Amino acid sequence: MPTVHLLIKGEVQGVFYRATAKEIADKLGVTGWIKNKWDGNVEALAAGDEESLQKFIEWCRQGPKKAEVTDVIVTKKEETTFNNFSVIR
Repeated sequence: MPTVHLLIKGEVQGVFYRATAKEIADKLGVTGWIKNKWDGNVEALAAGDEESLQKFIEWCRQGPKKAEVTDVIVTKKEETTFNNFSVIR
């Protein structure tokens, strides 16, 4: 399945970004992982069909209500298979 790396920048920690991203990914059938980075940003690796991935990326550009996303850097990666979408703590 197509796989992308996402670097989500802005006020994205402490606003339930990762938990909400998991809910969205599960609904869309997207697999992979998401985690907080030490610099205050959020990082994700997501795999799914093109349409589902695009919907997930679009959601990431907005995030949950309290998030203030300033940028999402999307990088295509080698296709990877995951069993589910997980939040890495």
